[in-house]
Amino acid sequence: MSRETGSEAQQSQGARQSQSGASSSSSGSQSTSQSSSSSGTLSSLDTVPTQELPSIPEDQESEELAPQPWGRLFALGKGFSNCDCVNDEYWFGRDKSCDYSFSKLGLSETGFYQNYSKKHFRIFREMGPKNSYVAYIEDHSANGTFVNRELIGKGKRLPLTHNSEIALSIQTNKVFVFSDPTVDDQLVFPSELREKYIMSKTLGSGACGEVKLAFEKSTCNKVAVKIINKRKFMASGIREANPAFNINTEIEILKKIDHPCLIKIKNFFEAEDYYIVLELMEGGELYDRVSRPIKMKEATCKLYFYQMLLAVKYLHDNGIIHRDLKPENVLLSSSEEACLIKITDFGQSKILGETSLMKTLCGTPTYLAPEVLNSLGTAGYSRAVDCWSLGVILFVCLCGYPPFNEQNTQLSLKDQITRGEYTFIPKEWKHVSDTALDLVKKLLVVDPSKRLTTEEALEHPWLQVGDEDMKNTFQHLLAQTRTNMNPPQTSKMPTATRKRLHENEEESGSSKRAVPSTSLQKMR
Repeated sequence: MSRETGSEAQQSQGARQSQSGASSSSSGSQSTSQSSSSSGTLSSLDTVPTQELPSIPEDQESEELAPQPWGRLFALGKGFSNCDCVNDEYWFGRDKSCDYSFSKLGLSETGFYQNYSKKHFRIFREMGPKNSYVAYIEDHSANGTFVNRELIGKGKRLPLTHNSEIALSIQTNKVFVFSDPTVDDQLVFPSELREKYIMSKTLGSGACGEVKLAFEKSTCNKVAVKIINKRKFMASGIREANPAFNINTEIEILKKIDHPCLIKIKNFFEAEDYYIVLELMEGGELYDRVSRPIKMKEATCKLYFYQMLLAVKYLHDNGIIHRDLKPENVLLSSSEEACLIKITDFGQSKILGETSLMKTLCGTPTYLAPEVLNSLGTAGYSRAVDCWSLGVILFVCLCGYPPFNEQNTQLSLKDQITRGEYTFIPKEWKHVSDTALDLVKKLLVVDPSKRLTTEEALEHPWLQVGDEDMKNTFQHLLAQTRTNMNPPQTSKMPTATRKRLHENEEESGSSKRAVPSTSLQKMR
């Protein structure tokens, strides 16, 4: 019995204690007999009636030991761990006296550690209007604390609201997202999804839907959840026209896709919308990297492009055509220049339907192949469409501007693409090797039958001559993720799955089906 429990027992029974050291008095017996053994326990003659024993408030004590948090910090930064806010304030910093000590987590191995202050910031709550608490974050650092990219300022505070992002030293070094348990915004999501995941902030949005950060309940691992507005893509009637189509079957096949340079599909839920649970990449999009004022080094372009080719070759070997390859769909594993890349959104046609997807993509056709624009998604075409898109991506990576745009020519964007007339600015290419430019030219060929395949691109001199260092770097990065792959070996899917995929792929483009080779079942 704890000290608190014993005290309650004394009060409830009105016991009078003549000697503070007598343990028998804590029983609360009103008997004048105080016989006890030398050890201080009751003798066998001093039995206490059961009904006089105080109840032990186990549930109450349990609740006191595990109070509910008023805020949760979900870790975003490498090496950081989650934190439940139960006490009224918490200090964060390098000092070991901090409630959340960076030094105890081994963060000294991370690049930003030296920029963190001994006492970098504190999170606390204060009573606010209508007897409700308000959560705050207060900056005590030399290099800055940011909330949603806004610098707080040393000695100043900002309120912490649900899904606020906390970054340290620089805006992009996001380490936490704050979750307010009193804000129940989970109910908008399907119950099946809520059972397994805690949904958090929006990471991005596009024509096909939005992507949210989420946490797996069983492990607290971070994942990305892509939400696709189903109603938006049902208007074409594709799903109704083919009742044999089963989206869960298609997703199961996509989940078998396993390649270190392709985003892994972890789970899928269908309700009013589609919810695709994906592996999370924390280095951002290739689009952000190529949009920087400083051009990417050719060696970095080569490392990324080599991985793209391996990934797309794997898809093609397994009967899947991506058809929406662009820098926004190439994700980076870290902010380091030498890093793994992963391609995402490779199965959207199976979920959205071919016509719906093509209508969406044709809104911004910068990366679409000429034959796609000419057919407007109504005729079959081959995997060569991906090779064209890869050529456009490589072009942008090497020189920093897109080959087809409406600013530098009198031709419309569609005419530029269908004629293969790209904008070439010599001064932007003066630091790019001739072999790199040659590969771009051989990918941006209007006739798909004369365009390089992924296999041929991998054998191109730009990726072969004197580039063992690049391939060794790639293998080293793979080893760090404990992934075993010997490029360019690819076909890892079960034989039965590969067979079904290939049976549905039309390479010649001669068929009059409305669905290209990426579809696993016939859809109209």
